[in-house]
Amino acid sequence: MGVKITETILRDAHQSLIATRMTTEQMLEIAPVLDQVGYYSVECWGGATFDACLRFFNEDPWERLKKLKTAFKRTKLQMLLRGQNLVGYRHYADDVVEEFVKKAIYYGIDIIRIFDALNDIRNIEMALKVTKKEKGHAQVAISYTVSPYHTIKNYVNLAKQIEDLGADSICIKDMAGLLSPFDAYQLIKALKEQVKIPIHLHTHYTTGFGSMTYLKAIEAGVDGIDTALSPLALGTSQPPTETIVYALENTEYAPKLDLEKINEVSEYFKVLREEYIKKGLLDPKVLSVDINALHYQIPGGMLSNLISQLKEQGQEDKLDEVLKEVPEVRKDFGYPPLVTPTSQIVGTQAVLNVVAGERYKLVTKETKAYFKGEYGKPPAPVNEEVKRKILKDEKEITCRPADLILPELENAKEKINEYIENDTDVVTYCLFPQLAENFFKLRFAKKYKVDVDLVQGNKVYPV
Repeated sequence: MGVKITETILRDAHQSLIATRMTTEQMLEIAPVLDQVGYYSVECWGGATFDACLRFFNEDPWERLKKLKTAFKRTKLQMLLRGQNLVGYRHYADDVVEEFVKKAIYYGIDIIRIFDALNDIRNIEMALKVTKKEKGHAQVAISYTVSPYHTIKNYVNLAKQIEDLGADSICIKDMAGLLSPFDAYQLIKALKEQVKIPIHLHTHYTTGFGSMTYLKAIEAGVDGIDTALSPLALGTSQPPTETIVYALENTEYAPKLDLEKINEVSEYFKVLREEYIKKGLLDPKVLSVDINALHYQIPGGMLSNLISQLKEQGQEDKLDEVLKEVPEVRKDFGYPPLVTPTSQIVGTQAVLNVVAGERYKLVTKETKAYFKGEYGKPPAPVNEEVKRKILKDEKEITCRPADLILPELENAKEKINEYIENDTDVVTYCLFPQLAENFFKLRFAKKYKVDVDLVQGNKVYPV
């Protein structure tokens, strides 16, 4: 049997290259052809797409999912879920997690890839439990990084814990493209020897390793990989689907995909790519190899954020100092993988340390929350001296962070009772209150053809 291919062009590819600006209409136009390619799954929802639908398109993300499910008759639909953070940027109460996962599966998601930035499985447990209960495929992702702590032995131990939790498969999530080809071979080989459930590999082309890493992982026995069709591949996106498929032709690893359909879909996205370039959505910089990711383990998006922060303070000349400070901060933090939200927390703290001229003289509320345990347990021991300086006499959280969050759904329902039209509105409001309320007002205004400024709940108040 050949390697399974998950196509990312409808989610991670355009999130990585054009800031999640592909529209639902653009997806639906080509979906019937994509459905005939023969992919194992198509990743089309989750990640930043939920936020983007509300923020940039004034569109209900749940409607996008329903339409995609109608368009895909044969192919499994997949989404990315940030564990207890769902598709938002904080931990939500268990009742919100349960409702979100139930609705996601009910409206069309077959495979939910669940990850936590710290690889704290306590932050994954609830989403996994509900996914299994609702008969979805629970794929748990291990956020990959490199440090003295992140050894093959520790990755295998974590994978065994995930298997014991009841996950249907495991994904190695290499969000910064740090996994080198030969390390991939050793890691996948060790996992396949110790873990019985399928192993999937996800990487980005940021460092230039991508395709080579996939080939060595395939040789080691990986069950599936993520690729993006070439018009939206490479750079901070995934390795190109076409290249991988052709490279595996006439081998035992060859996926059974329809190459004619692949070419048809690729031609469609070539046209869209030109549109994205003209609109300034696709910056050529994101397509280049970023060697800083290897030296400092900084993903491309994090680097641009650091530069932006320094520009705002007129301290661009201190970029090199900040780049050297990031690994030191990461070490103090217990070597967290740099992925949302830890990449932002570590990066901002590194900037503050350099600009202030003294390490941890200024700390963000997120840094304090991190050391307090609000995000979960760091992968390795933190710097105790730094922790004492930041927390002083404040007590740490040692339980699962979500255990301290009261149920949210009923309270949210009361707040937006007048706006509710769909069974997903309350959970949408829980995730993004301001964006959701603005969307609900606009939805009502469009429906009844009135000025949105006059809408209050599902009523119109004339001036």
